[in-house]
Amino acid sequence: MMSSTMHSLKWVLLDLIDRCSGLRCFKQIHAQIVTSGLACNDLVANNVVGFLGKNVNSVDYACDFLKQVDWRVSSFPFNTLISGYANGGKPRAAVLFYRRIVRDGFMPDMYTVPAVLKSCVKFLGKGEGRQVHGVVVKMGFQCDVYAQNSLVHFYSVCGDCGDCGGAIRVFDEMPVKDVVSWTGLISGYVKAGLFDEAISLFFRMDVKPNVATFVSVLVACGRMGYLRVGKRIHGLIFKRSLGTNLVVGNAIVDMYVKCESLCDAKKIFDELPERDIVSWTSMISGLVQCKRPRESLELFCNMQSLGIEPDKIILASVLSACASLGALDYGRWVHEYIDRRGIKWDIHIGTSLIDMYAKCGCIKMALQTFNELPCGNVSTWNALLGGLAMHGNGHEALQNFEDMTKSGTRPNAVTFLAILTACCHSGLVDEGRGYFYQMIKQPYNLSPRLEHYGCMVDLLCRAGLVDEARELINTMPMQPDVLIWGALLSAYKAKGDVDLSQEILDRLLQLKLQDSGVYVLLSNVYATNERWADVTRVRRLMKKKGIQKFPGSSVIEVDGKAHEFLVGDTSHPQHEDIHVLLNILANQVYLEGIFPIHS
Repeated sequence: MMSSTMHSLKWVLLDLIDRCSGLRCFKQIHAQIVTSGLACNDLVANNVVGFLGKNVNSVDYACDFLKQVDWRVSSFPFNTLISGYANGGKPRAAVLFYRRIVRDGFMPDMYTVPAVLKSCVKFLGKGEGRQVHGVVVKMGFQCDVYAQNSLVHFYSVCGDCGDCGGAIRVFDEMPVKDVVSWTGLISGYVKAGLFDEAISLFFRMDVKPNVATFVSVLVACGRMGYLRVGKRIHGLIFKRSLGTNLVVGNAIVDMYVKCESLCDAKKIFDELPERDIVSWTSMISGLVQCKRPRESLELFCNMQSLGIEPDKIILASVLSACASLGALDYGRWVHEYIDRRGIKWDIHIGTSLIDMYAKCGCIKMALQTFNELPCGNVSTWNALLGGLAMHGNGHEALQNFEDMTKSGTRPNAVTFLAILTACCHSGLVDEGRGYFYQMIKQPYNLSPRLEHYGCMVDLLCRAGLVDEARELINTMPMQPDVLIWGALLSAYKAKGDVDLSQEILDRLLQLKLQDSGVYVLLSNVYATNERWADVTRVRRLMKKKGIQKFPGSSVIEVDGKAHEFLVGDTSHPQHEDIHVLLNILANQVYLEGIFPIHS
């Protein structure tokens, strides 16, 4: 039985361990523990390993201390130190410590295996994890659900890319499966991009799903765009009264956003009892991705009015919205906000700023931002090249492309699309041909997509090389889209070739296109040649197919707020005042004789 003096010393040492701030101080305490014989005391040993796991990187030092502890009496200190290393951001040290103590005679138990596998997952130690799997088999832990669940999780994260074979084999061999087992494999399928398999497994579960299960399967539904399945799972969540859980609520919002069901997403978002930055990020980013930039800016304003600090993802999304709307003042404000708050630029923020300035017509600011960015990647270059191409700076775009390749950045399909667009907008036919063939040859060996063919056809048609454009269309491995036919049709209109226009109409009927632009252009070609019967036929065909001409729209930014106007739209609250002012301006222009007077 411990004497009163030893008992008092024990509590003094425990207090000193709690207040210890470094290894130098701890070594003095360690000496007292060894000389007093308290190293074998469970409470002292557990407090020591807790300190070592958080504060000491030296595995040798930890091993030397634990040699004084008999692992056959209790494995708890050893397992605690492994977990401490793993949770303290030192997973490799955890595995190294495990190997050292096993070499010294330590026999792992069912509590050791999950801690070591968790460490392997953290640094993607595939070989180390497989060795632990061998220990599980050798020690006869196949029937232990905790050890098996840890193996499922390990193989789900560390398995071969796009393959959950190891996790599936462990799962199928488990005699007993709990909710963690099912969730581990579902999560593994999601990480591997096997979304259909994840959803199918969810509906085969014979235990009640937990929060993590629902979150994983909702991610799968969102990635696949399975709105009906997502709604069904939402119903199950509602029945289980889990809808008030913030993590689940965020997953539901994200699922609806990914399925482009923004009304449902906004409804759930508004009903959340509390919101965190993930809630706002899902909704704002979703609105941008679904081409609703004006609404995303309005929601961002609401977020700021509540005093919530945006993160980098939200700021990048807001900049994308500004780029879509041409809202330069708002974009500048975001730029100033980033600098004022001392938010460190990363590639996403930098690329979004370049894209915003380029699309808003501020090429000089786009170039300045590009030059100030400490590091970039292919997306950064693409944003700059796309902006230069959009504004007709073809030669400058081509020069920057050369600088990009010299810097060692490998261009991708988006890069070549920007370059071909630059050639198209600047009439650089020979250069366009050269870059198109450079794209498909070594060292890039990229397969042109429909957009690349569309750029080339448009470039050739604008240059009057209609026959060459037709030859290129005939070599395409995919069906031409409405934009390609539109470019070709515009070229035929310029030549007055109505017979070939009829051929294009026949192609359109085969493709069952629903775009109004090409049909209207075709109608105009017939009208120019006074073929009124054909004009009537095209218009009737549009009516029969339910094709309507989309109204034109304009966006203007006033006092940092974007206003969108559609042709014939009277929904703006100040539309009467706007029309009065427009009439005044029109009369003034007329009186100054800028417009010719038509009889």
